[in-house]
Amino acid sequence: MIEFKKRIIYLKEAGAVMNVFDFDNTIYDGETLVDFIVYYIKTDPKIWRYVPKLLYIYFKDTLHLFTVDEAIKAYAGFLEGYYVKKIATAEEDVKKFWDINQKKIKPWYDEVRQDDDIIVSGTTDFILEEIMKRMGIKNYISSSIDKTTGKFKRLCFLENKVKFFREYYPDAHIDNFYTDSMNDKPMMDISDHVFFVTGDKIEQIK
Repeated sequence: MIEFKKRIIYLKEAGAVMNVFDFDNTIYDGETLVDFIVYYIKTDPKIWRYVPKLLYIYFKDTLHLFTVDEAIKAYAGFLEGYYVKKIATAEEDVKKFWDINQKKIKPWYDEVRQDDDIIVSGTTDFILEEIMKRMGIKNYISSSIDKTTGKFKRLCFLENKVKFFREYYPDAHIDNFYTDSMNDKPMMDISDHVFFVTGDKIEQIK
């Protein structure tokens, strides 16, 4: 962490740089979707039927065993079967969720934060939008779900992160990219410097 803080000082002295961040387990201490499901487990027993499948998805994702198409199919049952039925209360549920979980934003992020930071996250838009608003972050790309069907309109995952980053920010050059996962190798490849985040430990790997 000492070397990382030296790097922070260097970056601030060097002037404007473009920093891009993954969200889950990078600047947020946890997996947003997992925590959101836990929130529902405590309030709605109907979600229990989806828990075994969601645990399977979580561990397969952790082991980097998904392709984009496989991930879309894996989440389809939960999103189309459960989320759509909760859409009437989803906005209020998300606010309550972040009232509880906003404290899990890692403190180190405040030390490097800049107004032009870009968050590129697989987290779905209906969850991410609220915390981005609370943190004052204007630039972000997330997965997106059709609220009437529960189907993905955009899955911001693996090589799709680069695809959507190029689409939304065609002229942006990434000086520093922060992530916790080798799933983000495509984003690493287009960044000058890469910082790997493990808990509160940050190591430059490129």
